Amino acid sequence: MPDLIWIIITGALCLAAGLAIGILIGVLYRKKVSEAKIGSAELEAKRIIDDGIKLAETKKKEALIEAKEEILAQRNELEQEIKDRRQELSRNERNLTQKEEKLERKLESLEKKDETLNRKIKECETKTEEIEELKSKQLTRLEEIAGLTAEAAKAELIESVEDEVKHEAAVKIIEIESQLKEEAEDRARNIIGLAIQRCASDCVSETTVSVVPLPSDDMKGRIIGREGRNIRAIETLTGVDLIIDDTPEAITLSCFDPIRREVARLSLEKLISDGRIHPSRIEETVEKSRREVEAIIKQAGERAIFETGIHGMNGELVKILGRLRYRTSYGQNVLRHSIEVAMLSGMIADELGVDATLARRCGLLHDIGKAMTQEVEGSHVQIGLDIARKYKENKEVLHAIESHHGDVEPHSVIAMIVQAADAVSAARPGARREDLENYLRRLQKLEEIASSFEGVEKSYAIQAGREIRIMVKSDTVSDEQMTLLARDIVAKIEGTLEYPGQIKVNLIRESRAVEYAK
Repeated sequence: MPDLIWIIITGALCLAAGLAIGILIGVLYRKKVSEAKIGSAELEAKRIIDDGIKLAETKKKEALIEAKEEILAQRNELEQEIKDRRQELSRNERNLTQKEEKLERKLESLEKKDETLNRKIKECETKTEEIEELKSKQLTRLEEIAGLTAEAAKAELIESVEDEVKHEAAVKIIEIESQLKEEAEDRARNIIGLAIQRCASDCVSETTVSVVPLPSDDMKGRIIGREGRNIRAIETLTGVDLIIDDTPEAITLSCFDPIRREVARLSLEKLISDGRIHPSRIEETVEKSRREVEAIIKQAGERAIFETGIHGMNGELVKILGRLRYRTSYGQNVLRHSIEVAMLSGMIADELGVDATLARRCGLLHDIGKAMTQEVEGSHVQIGLDIARKYKENKEVLHAIESHHGDVEPHSVIAMIVQAADAVSAARPGARREDLENYLRRLQKLEEIASSFEGVEKSYAIQAGREIRIMVKSDTVSDEQMTLLARDIVAKIEGTLEYPGQIKVNLIRESRAVEYAK
């Protein structure tokens, strides 16, 4: 048994020694193979480097050859360019020499002409002196023959020429004015006619009173209240006069402030509908109606700017504009009139090729001052100008407000458009009503102005004061003088009267020759 163990151990040791020797031989073999490969790689690398050096030297030589060829070509090209420029300079030098020679010849020619001209001038001066002397002798001879001095003859000639020129000028002025008036009237008539056709407006006149219907006459007593306390409360809170006895089953509200009148009307309608009428209820209802009217005013202003297509307006100015809903002028609602003027202004501006949006803005705000005439002193033009200036409106808007009634001369096309649109809106049939007495007084004043001029025989105001026909004396006023007389009459009418639209001044001159055969 122990021998077997030693045999196994000896075998194991021999096996381990054989494995170690095999591993050592393998390592030495691999090292030798690796060294052989490294030597081969080094030889290959050396060969590649040598080939690269040779290739680089070849490329270098080729590049040097190409560079030398390019330098040579550029040198040849530069030499050719220098040669061409020298030839061009030589040609320019020859041309300059030729031009100098020509200028010298021309200068010599001019000097000769100058000498000739000076000689002729001296001859002309000599002849002029002779002519003047001869003219003086002839003039003296003519004065002796005519019996007039030269100054007197000149004055007579100038006078006759002035009369002739005045006559021709008057005739020419009449022709030109007639032609211009015809063309301007046709153009204006077409534009305004087109604007009127495109603008549709209501023709309802409004009044300064409101009527509130009652369910029965018994309601009047409840409105009056015990010892008149209810009616006094209503009149005190609203500032409106209640007229109860004139109309059956109705109460008339009278007040020149349309907003207070509207507040009173709404309050009365609410009180009548509710049936509870006493001072505390009246106070509550009036306050509620006042808030409703303020809301209506704001809505009216917003609706007006929306209807006219205007944006960017101050909110307070919109509220002031809405107040015009309750303002009338000769029975015409001022807000509807302002919207109408804005639309007409925009249409006319479109036809004339100017800013239609700005024209509508000017037309809408031209009467803004009428919204505050109850609270602020002054004309509605000045009030409107102050309001527009306060809310930073455009200078064009300010000028249109200032000039729409002719207080200042309009100096822009839009201001003139607003004037025309305002006149059209005010003058259309049904827009306004006029007191009969004022109407007759205006016609009478118009005829008095026309009759006050020398040479006028009769004058007639016709077409509701839109035209005045004047008969002139044929032996006093000539055809040429009629133009000047018409201008003078127009100037006096414009400076004296206030009227909507325009007045046509029509002068008529007639010559008659009457004889009787016997």
